[in-house]
Amino acid sequence: MTNPQWTAVDQYFAGTIAPEDEALTGALAASTAASLPEIAVAPNQGKLLHLLALMQGARNILEIGTLGGYSTIWLARALPADGRLITLEYDPAHADVARANIARAGLDKAVEVRTGAALDTLPRLEAEGAGPFDLVFIDADKVNNPHYVAWALKLSRPGTVIIVDNVVRNGAVATPDPDNPAITGTREMFDLIAAEPRLDATAVQTVGTKGYDGLLLARVVA
Repeated sequence: MTNPQWTAVDQYFAGTIAPEDEALTGALAASTAASLPEIAVAPNQGKLLHLLALMQGARNILEIGTLGGYSTIWLARALPADGRLITLEYDPAHADVARANIARAGLDKAVEVRTGAALDTLPRLEAEGAGPFDLVFIDADKVNNPHYVAWALKLSRPGTVIIVDNVVRNGAVATPDPDNPAITGTREMFDLIAAEPRLDATAVQTVGTKGYDGLLLARVVA
């Protein structure tokens, strides 16, 4: 479900207030050349992540789901000079593309790409004392969304911001669908957050280059 007008408006926004530079366009081009899925956030969405990280004053960022590193670059550019970002990617080939893109953007000193299933990597981060993270961006397999949010909470502090992408699923999130693991996982995530007193959250629907979808934003309050 796409609409040419949505795309035109996104392109207008990107061209006026969220322009891409060579590192960002190059990251997308390299991802396409490597046959990665073309599911990276749109430029104006990347700029939103960047601004949220700046507003948060984030010094320590966790990203779950790297793909080709496009959103990683937007987020890492919000870090202070001594900040760091750890991003988790399941697919080794995707991780290699992301590392190259991040290095071309001059951010490889601030960003670490870890390869493997996030549900294996996250406990290692906890054991290493890698947190607490100031901002967590979740954009990975949707069936595990509740687990990713639970881990984000473990690795957080009061005031941490958690952002989850693709929570509307073209409107399908509103209706239970036991045959669709992405819908089931996303709805279980909403139930978890609704019952979690340490989280204060909302979600917004979006339309644009990426079609009809949306974001969840949560703040750790205790």
